[in-house]
Amino acid sequence: MKLSQSVSLGAIALIAAVPLLGGTPVLASLQQVGESIVQTLNRPQVKLNLGAEKKAVTQDQNGKQQVSWQSLESNAVVQPGDVLRYTVSSNNAGDIPAQNLIVTQPISQQMIYIFGSAKNSNGAKITYSIDSGKNFGENPTIQVKLPNGKVENRPAPPETYTHIRWNFTKSIDPTTGVKASYEVKVK
Repeated sequence: MKLSQSVSLGAIALIAAVPLLGGTPVLASLQQVGESIVQTLNRPQVKLNLGAEKKAVTQDQNGKQQVSWQSLESNAVVQPGDVLRYTVSSNNAGDIPAQNLIVTQPISQQMIYIFGSAKNSNGAKITYSIDSGKNFGENPTIQVKLPNGKVENRPAPPETYTHIRWNFTKSIDPTTGVKASYEVKVK
């Protein structure tokens, strides 16, 4: 109720202050203002949630390894060598599709990214940063000086990865969402 009152008061103030805008009748200007307000109210509202799980490996009766994931709470304790899976889930709670959603997740300095573990549910392009999120690429490289003095580009080692980015090019319809996940190993 208060929102509609303030919109009405703003429209009245616009009529009083500007009887003509560039030779256009006030009615046409108000229509444009109304369309602008509607566009502002009808927008995607993507909500993101981050979850973490710890990998647990056990053996069944036949000695076969069984992998499960245990949800981690805020006071969880992890040890060097533990493998964690982070999952970013989203939901579009807005009225219109979300376009070009980009999700960037930092990798803690106490973790090492596990190659090939980044996944998503909507065909997003996955890129990585090795310079604290300044630049992203699909296959980051570093320059290595060889014993003969030449410099060569080589794939960046996993401990140099600082961020993962998912670029969702497909729209995310209202009441739907996407998931993105990756795994790390505790140093």
